[in-house]
Amino acid sequence: MSVYPSGAPCPRGVRFWRLRLTLAATARPRPRVLADALTRSRAYDVALALGGALLTAGLAQVSVSVPGSPVPITGQSLGVIVAAAALGPVRGMAAQLLYLLMGAVGLPFFAEGASGLERILGATGGYLVGFVPAAFLVGLAAQRGFDRRPWTALPLFAVGQLAVFAVGLPWLALSARLGVAKALGVGFTPFLPGGLLKAAIAAVLLPLAWRLVGPRKV
Repeated sequence: MSVYPSGAPCPRGVRFWRLRLTLAATARPRPRVLADALTRSRAYDVALALGGALLTAGLAQVSVSVPGSPVPITGQSLGVIVAAAALGPVRGMAAQLLYLLMGAVGLPFFAEGASGLERILGATGGYLVGFVPAAFLVGLAAQRGFDRRPWTALPLFAVGQLAVFAVGLPWLALSARLGVAKALGVGFTPFLPGGLLKAAIAAVLLPLAWRLVGPRKV
């Protein structure tokens, strides 16, 4: 039986509310992104960032050359938006920074097995650099639940890929000394159908993953 400090027994109502407060204090917080549904630790966060980087690297090898364009169609941006939505803004951004670092030091993680710092500094490097702000923005929106329903996830992931182009397209135009029309023709327009397809794939995967996590955790 619970007692007050004075030794007198606590009324039943007081014991009930004390129990509720204790349970509320020890209850596990509801996940803000998918990764929060699992146990958290510093090592876990590092492993998640590494996993996001490897996912991007793996999908980078799904590559199709575009005639007349130095930029290939790849699965990289799908890895970026999926990892960012699942990990959140900080871990998602860390995953892309780790991806760039591993590619820069020589691991064959960029499109078509390429690597090296020169690939990042070259004409198409802006698309790689654009992964970092895109991951942050998508992860931030995912924390607010935009990835949990297909009708909000689809525009989120489309905008996330536009963030990549917002960095990559001006970078390409300046590095290759292209006019606006030419830059759009070789660095943006050919990638719209694939970008929409990747956004649609992610808009199916993430809500499905939330359903698998379970309604109690969502």
